[in-house]
Amino acid sequence: MLKSNKKKRTFHYSGALAGSVMVGLLAACGGQSDSNDETAETVWDRVQEEGKLVAATSGTLYPASYHAEDSDELTGFEVEILREVANRLDLDIEFSEMGIDNMLTAVNNGRVDVAANDIDITEDREEKFAFSEPYKHSYGSAVVRADDLSGIETLDDLEGKKAGGAATTVYMQIGVEHGAEEVIYDNVTNDTYLRDIENGRLDLVLNDYYLQTLAVEALPEIDVVVHPTLAYFPNSQAIIMKKDETELQEHINGAIEEMLNDGTISDISQQFFAGADVSQEPDVEIEE
Repeated sequence: MLKSNKKKRTFHYSGALAGSVMVGLLAACGGQSDSNDETAETVWDRVQEEGKLVAATSGTLYPASYHAEDSDELTGFEVEILREVANRLDLDIEFSEMGIDNMLTAVNNGRVDVAANDIDITEDREEKFAFSEPYKHSYGSAVVRADDLSGIETLDDLEGKKAGGAATTVYMQIGVEHGAEEVIYDNVTNDTYLRDIENGRLDLVLNDYYLQTLAVEALPEIDVVVHPTLAYFPNSQAIIMKKDETELQEHINGAIEEMLNDGTISDISQQFFAGADVSQEPDVEIEE
């Protein structure tokens, strides 16, 4: 995602599902050991040798990962969490910016060590990847037209509505399951989505409540709102890495747990989410 307009705060539709894990099976013969066998290098071994952690993120998802206004500096809630994790592990960090649809593939093929971009923990992904301890808890909402809420009260009202976003997101999948018509976008900025809702090209965009609230507040001239009562899909986000990389996972978890316990993640959250602490589970009534 390198097309972000740096003067516009952007949110993108997270939840891409990509790739499958290739598992190597080593067969041993008749109890006989081979002293020449070499232990395969783990990601953690390589990270330690190189002294750096390579992380995929979008650079276009406000406030998780974006470029500060009038600056090339990459920042955001998850960017700063990754920086602090690397610091606590005595590592440098290198960011690789890419679209959400490419991140999990890059993790799987070893092009990056980890990815963080408001990536939801789902059962399907847990079968293919490893996750850190979660550090953000949220739920799904929708941006709709201000005058009529796009005719939506519950998820059942999505039948026939035009829902915008990326094809592979969890939120788009939820929309399609409830009868919404997909309108697929590539890598566009917030104002494109919100203006298309305002002008009727879209009826809604389904996404994370906190991200949508901040996006709408950042563009008050566009006549859209976050739906006042629609709440669904309680979810948690975390750093994602290759399956079975237990050493890397353990070290990252140790740093995350320290940061949760000493209030660091709460402080970072309040900086990027207008005072909200997303490390705590929200107290809302969720639609089943």
